[in-house]
Amino acid sequence: MNDITRKQVSFREAKAQAIVYCSKESIFRIKSNDLPKGNLFDVAKAAGLLAAKKTPELIPNCHPLVIDGLTIDYKYLDELPEHEGEGIYIEVSARCIARTGIEIEALTAASVTALSIYDMLKPIDKRLTISDVKLLDKKGGRSHFKAKIPRGLQAAILVCSDSVSNHEKKDHSGKKIKEILEQNEMQVTDYEVVPDEIEQIQAKLKTYVSQNTPLIITTGGTGLGPRDVTVEAVKPLLEKELPGVAEAMRSHGYNRTPYAMLSRSLAGSSAASLIICMPGSTNGVKESLDAIMPHILHSHEILKGNCIHDNS
Repeated sequence: MNDITRKQVSFREAKAQAIVYCSKESIFRIKSNDLPKGNLFDVAKAAGLLAAKKTPELIPNCHPLVIDGLTIDYKYLDELPEHEGEGIYIEVSARCIARTGIEIEALTAASVTALSIYDMLKPIDKRLTISDVKLLDKKGGRSHFKAKIPRGLQAAILVCSDSVSNHEKKDHSGKKIKEILEQNEMQVTDYEVVPDEIEQIQAKLKTYVSQNTPLIITTGGTGLGPRDVTVEAVKPLLEKELPGVAEAMRSHGYNRTPYAMLSRSLAGSSAASLIICMPGSTNGVKESLDAIMPHILHSHEILKGNCIHDNS
C-alpha cells in the first residue's frame, strides 16, 4: 500500500459508468416492475452503495476513506442517442474529503451495481452483457491543480544561515526546495546563501523583487533563536501578507510533529513577487511545500491581475 502521509487532505470527486445490455423484453418487464426478484433499481442501488463502502476490503491496495457522498443514477439506453442497443446505463458519482482519490470506489460501485442488475435479470434473460465499465472523470488532489499551472515559472531560493554561510555546515533545506520546485516544473533561476543579517537578507530579496521573480522562498531564521531574523527582515518588504499560507504550512507540519507550532513562517507579496519564509530543516521545508504546492502557484496569475475563480 502506497504511503500517502505526505498528501494533502482535499475535496475529491470521481464519476464512473457501467452498462448492462439486455433484451427488449427485459426492459419492458423492468418498466412494468415485473421481475422475479423484485424491484431492480432499489436493490441494485443498495448493492452499489455497499460495494463502495467495502472497496478497501476488496481491493488490497485501496486506502480506507470516508465517503461523504455517493449517487447512483440510471438511464435506459434508448434515452441516450450516443449508445445503441437495449440496456441500462449506470452512472456513479462519489465525493469525499481525503488524502487519496475516490475513483476506485466509484468504479467498484458501478461494477457491483451492474452485477446486481445482471443477477436480477438472469432468470428471464440469457443474453445479458456487462460492458463499458470506466472512469468518466475525477477531480481533486495535486494533479487536478497542477494541470492548471503554467510550466517554467521562475523561482529564487535564499538560504539564511550563519553556519552555512561560514561553511561550517552544508545546506540541505535549500537543495530540497530546489528539488521539489523542479519536480513541479519550475525553473530555479537563483540560489544564494546569506548570513543571518537583516540588511543582507533584505538586499537580496529586493534584487529578486526588482527582477519580478514570481516565487521567492527563504529557508532558515523562522525560529526563536537570537539569530533567527528572517521574519524581521522580510515583513517590512511585504505589501500584503498571506496568513493562510503560513497557517497551512504550520497545520500540515503540526500533524506530523508538534514542534511545527514554534515556526514563525511568513508569506506575502511584494510587487509581482510572492515571498515565503520556511523553516531551516529539510523535513520542515518538505512538509511546508507538501502543504502548499502546487496550489500556491495560482498566486502568479493573481499578482499579474488575472483573478482566478475555480469552483470546479
